[in-house]
Amino acid sequence: MDYVEIPQSEKSENENPFLQIPNEDESTSLLVFRSKLCYAALNKFPYNAGHSMLIPYRQVADIQELSPEEYADMGQSILRMQKILVEALHPHGFNIGYNLGAAAGAGIANHIHCHVVPRWHGDTNFMPVIGNAKVLPQALEKMVARLRTFT
Repeated sequence: MDYVEIPQSEKSENENPFLQIPNEDESTSLLVFRSKLCYAALNKFPYNAGHSMLIPYRQVADIQELSPEEYADMGQSILRMQKILVEALHPHGFNIGYNLGAAAGAGIANHIHCHVVPRWHGDTNFMPVIGNAKVLPQALEKMVARLRTFT
C-alpha cells in the first residue's frame, strides 16, 4: 500500500525495483529463486495467488536486447517457476508472457520481465469487475515461503 498510495507525480520515472530485489534480505523479500542471469519473484501487485515474474539481472527494455544466454536462462527459469507453481498450488492453467513497452501494459517498461500467472477455473468473479478489488487467499510473505519449499 505504501507504493500504491504515493501520488503518481511523486514516483520517480527512473525508479527500478527490479534492480533492488536481488539485493534485498531474502528473509523479507519476495524473491523465490535465483538463476545465473535472472531471478524469480512474486509480483507485489498480483492478479492471482502465486503471480510470479522472471526478471533478468541486467536492465534491458526489450526482449531483443537479451543475449542468447540471458534468453535461454529466462526460458529455463520460466519452466522452473511453472513447475514450482504446479507442485505448490495445483493450478488448472497459466497465463505466461511479457508486456513489452508502456503501451502494452508494462508497469516498469525499461526492464523486461515475464509474468507467470497461475489460473483456476472460476478464478474471475465480481470483485475485480464491480468492486475494482482482488481477493487473494494468502499473504505474499506466506506465499513466497511456500513456493521456496519447492525450489
